[in-house]
Amino acid sequence: MTVGHAIGRHMSNAFIRLAILLAAALLSSSFAGRVLAQSVSSSANDALEIQSGFVNIVNGVYQLQVRVRYPMNDEDRRALQQGVSLFYDVDLEVTRERRFWTAASVVNLSLRRELSYHSVSERYLVKDPQGVVETRSFASFEEALADLGKVDGWPILVSAQVAENGEYFVNVRAVVRRGRLTDALRALMFWSDDWQRRSEWYSWSLPR
Repeated sequence: MTVGHAIGRHMSNAFIRLAILLAAALLSSSFAGRVLAQSVSSSANDALEIQSGFVNIVNGVYQLQVRVRYPMNDEDRRALQQGVSLFYDVDLEVTRERRFWTAASVVNLSLRRELSYHSVSERYLVKDPQGVVETRSFASFEEALADLGKVDGWPILVSAQVAENGEYFVNVRAVVRRGRLTDALRALMFWSDDWQRRSEWYSWSLPR
């Protein structure tokens, strides 16, 4: 073999190795991109968030309308089917802006609703723990969450409470809490009684 042939063969092998390395790098980058996209998509799907909110004024009463996106996940579904109640709260604050001072609190309220699973009927039950609204029954976890995500006509204050001058703001957030666990479930599931998830605050100016 001549020197020229040896050099050519060496260069050819080096080129092949370089091509293989480049192909591997591209495949790795593509795979990492797909994993990252799936991770971001999964995180977005798991987000607990207020999607919209506004108020209507009916005969001097401010009534809140809110839409909440409660994420569906297998962990919550299993918790329900194992006898743990979940609480879906909507926390509300109405504040008044003041010059040179922090905002004044006008009202602080929480709408508390409970979701449980009835193993005999295999139905998901939504009820107000204060008994204001009758229990509603659903065939699936998804249907129950869709119902919990709708708040319509919740009276939050009256006109007399916002009579002072100043700009008022409505602040709303959603909270998911688990009910108290038995000792057996706590040991099995490694959950604490104070576990909860919260959305970001959703705020807008109160019409007057």
